[in-house]
Amino acid sequence: MKDKLTLQKNKLAKMLSGQLDEGCTNSSNRRRKKSLMAVMCNRIIQLRRLGKERTSETYAAALKSFMTFRGYRDVSIERLTTVMMQEYEAWLKAKGISMNTTSFYMRILRAAYNRAVDEGLAKQQFPFRHVYTGICKTVKRAVSVEDIKRIKRLDLSGRPALDFARDMFMFSFYMRGMSFIDMAYLKKTDLQGGVLCYRRRKTGQLLYIRWERCMQCIIEKYADTGTGYLLPIIRAGGGNDRLQYQNAMRLVNNKLKQVAVLAGMSGGLTMYVTRHSWASIARSKHIPLSVISEGMGHDNEATTQIYLASIDAATVDRANRLILRNL
Repeated sequence: MKDKLTLQKNKLAKMLSGQLDEGCTNSSNRRRKKSLMAVMCNRIIQLRRLGKERTSETYAAALKSFMTFRGYRDVSIERLTTVMMQEYEAWLKAKGISMNTTSFYMRILRAAYNRAVDEGLAKQQFPFRHVYTGICKTVKRAVSVEDIKRIKRLDLSGRPALDFARDMFMFSFYMRGMSFIDMAYLKKTDLQGGVLCYRRRKTGQLLYIRWERCMQCIIEKYADTGTGYLLPIIRAGGGNDRLQYQNAMRLVNNKLKQVAVLAGMSGGLTMYVTRHSWASIARSKHIPLSVISEGMGHDNEATTQIYLASIDAATVDRANRLILRNL
């Protein structure tokens, strides 16, 4: 039994690293095709084939979590029960996993289960009906214009890693909170006639941004990328492009923590902060919601309002603190 579980664990590890042979999941044995591992692996392979790397990684993360809970014992899709999913939820909670992450895993597993039901591999038993699959509101941290100015003015000469992290943060902010993955894949050919045109990898939406001098200063600083990319995030001869982007993002976010300290900021700093900061500052300038939504590349204003709801809450909290100080 121990050897079998070891083989299962190794198989999972190969799948997570993208080395899994498609033949091991596309078995003609219907019983094997019904297993959770097979269903999830096939879906992950499909997503990779469609170029949806990020989504495939989320499926892989959910599968790894559930298989760890199971002690690497596979289970048939038709044997997923409400009790099993409640036990999994309790296991996640005991490990200190947040409700949003728990819900995230549950929604992925539910999507895979429903697909298997649609394919006739199981009868719908609604095993996820008693576990949490919603989204808890979390406070999204935005920094002020003053914080942005301090970050920009930091003298980081002689500290190239911190300087690069600061430059990537500022470039993202200049580009209306552009995500790091979109920055990584910007091509030199995307910039023409004083306008940068790119397609968001998350939504596929096409965005146009007027090129400004502050953006050009950063590009000129890293002009010799040695590749067709605009920024030196994915480098020539560096191997897997996505792995390079992921490693660069981890390094930048790590260095931004030090940048925040040097800028005299009490909270943490990550690349994601730029997006909320741009929205927050735009709102403080009384820019219409429709314009902010367009600038952020949101499909609708409802998404933008979700962003700004946490910002408004933070503003109210600050006002309350000022009032309480006078008591």
